[in-house]
Amino acid sequence: MSLPEFWFLLIGVLFTGYFVLEGFDFGVGMLMPILGRGDDTRRRALLNTIGPVWDGNEVWLLTAGGAMFAAFPEWYASLFSGMYPALLLILVALIVRACAIEYRGKIDDPRWRVWCDAAIGFGSWVPAIAWGLAFANIVHGVRLNAHRQMEGGLPHLLGPYALLGALTTALLFALHGAVFIGLKTGGEIRDSADRTARVLLLPTAVVVAVFGVWTQLSYGKGWTWAPLGVAVAGLLLAGAAVLVRRDGWAFTGTAVTIVAAVTLLFGVLFPHVLPSTLDPAYGLTVDGRVIDGHATVAASSTHYTLMVMSWVAVVMTPVVLIYQGWTYWVFRKRITLDQIPAPTGLPLEPVAYGRHAKAAEA
Repeated sequence: MSLPEFWFLLIGVLFTGYFVLEGFDFGVGMLMPILGRGDDTRRRALLNTIGPVWDGNEVWLLTAGGAMFAAFPEWYASLFSGMYPALLLILVALIVRACAIEYRGKIDDPRWRVWCDAAIGFGSWVPAIAWGLAFANIVHGVRLNAHRQMEGGLPHLLGPYALLGALTTALLFALHGAVFIGLKTGGEIRDSADRTARVLLLPTAVVVAVFGVWTQLSYGKGWTWAPLGVAVAGLLLAGAAVLVRRDGWAFTGTAVTIVAAVTLLFGVLFPHVLPSTLDPAYGLTVDGRVIDGHATVAASSTHYTLMVMSWVAVVMTPVVLIYQGWTYWVFRKRITLDQIPAPTGLPLEPVAYGRHAKAAEA
């Protein structure tokens, strides 16, 4: 395996970790209006399921983006400039969501919490949809010209395959979030999460199957039937586990489905990193190899850069995995409504003290 191939594989692993871990974060935010309807204590319990880990899960995205920038600068530049509106929307949504999660409990006022809950929903639904849209377009190919610039703008990114990809990630993350809530909570919240997971099972399975078969028949290779089969098996496992209320196995099933789905996407994409629908010669590949008689453009950095990055990754990756695994182990207990204390935030309206209070009373 060459260094460009190694870093393509590693970026795929980083995005896989991000979608598995941040996927249930998005799912919790997407389902808050349903599972926490009319009860602030329930919504606070839902947020507490991801409170210790959600910001650590986002590090996987930062690492994947940084690795893409350093290992494949041509890929990074063409992708982020061509899909700038969509990726900017994801960034804004993540920022809004982070602020809402962090500051929701700082002010004890129903109006404030309503706005924060709306921001959490926006910051969860938008990335869940946009990531599917982005990766479906990457697999399908974009209008990349000879100057490695994408033509056409946003309308060309909204084809049927891309929209199906967006629906796939949205449903899959919602189901992943529902089974995670069932795994992390007890009592009536767990019951509600299990019922929601049962409702989501059939539409998610149908959409994932259609998108996976479309991907395989249009862009797949012989071996990529394997991850497609694993994705279907993961959903079957999740469905069976949800019906018998085995939350750990249900979460394992949806996690396996996400891992297999990302493997399928990166597998059918390789050796391309960004195919061109205008001319195959304009496409970017990991090392500039000749494909079907067309000499493609190499997207990778120099050998020295990749070598230094590889040593850093070999040393630091195990440390990060051990630390994050320890974090999940520490916060492994289930959460119930009676464990949620009363709100302690400051009032939304300013409080007058001293002579200002006397003046206000007068």
